[in-house]
Amino acid sequence: MPTESAGPARAPRRLIAVVLALGVVIGIVGVAVFNFSLAATSTDEFCLGCHNHAIPYARHQLTVHYKNEFGVVPGCSDCHVQHDFLPKMQRKMEAAREVWGHFRGVIDTDEKYLAHQPEMKERELARFRSSDSATCRSCHNVERMDLEAQSPKARRDHAKLGQGKTCVDCHEDAGHAVASEEASKSGDSFDF
Repeated sequence: MPTESAGPARAPRRLIAVVLALGVVIGIVGVAVFNFSLAATSTDEFCLGCHNHAIPYARHQLTVHYKNEFGVVPGCSDCHVQHDFLPKMQRKMEAAREVWGHFRGVIDTDEKYLAHQPEMKERELARFRSSDSATCRSCHNVERMDLEAQSPKARRDHAKLGQGKTCVDCHEDAGHAVASEEASKSGDSFDF
């Protein structure tokens, strides 16, 4: 009995192998582009492309988060974008709306920025509170703080962290110092 040629049976196998190989290559390229995009949109330069007002950056320069004796300084995304994957993706999606606002000129002058600042600040504080200040805690480990080296007030306040309080309840201006005359007089213009 004559056997059929193996040619037609090999064609589907080859097609499957080619499709799988292309899928792997496309997957690798996709992951590389995705990771590059995440890294590129997490730089201070990218953030300052839209948040290009002198006010927030000047206030940031007044804090220990900009310059300190240890040289350990977080970038914009270290504080404003959670590090876990799903919260990071959620924040990146929310930021798309902010990019749209940038192109519409919502805060394209210092006057508009100052008018929107209370709303923007409350929105950021709500983000910090909803995550129990996860980005703060990615650098600051409460369990490893030397409470004896802190002021009595700081010790009392840090004891409240387990009682429904979070970092920004006391350090709401941590990355952007209050730039008002009364804050400077009261000593509240820095984030420590």
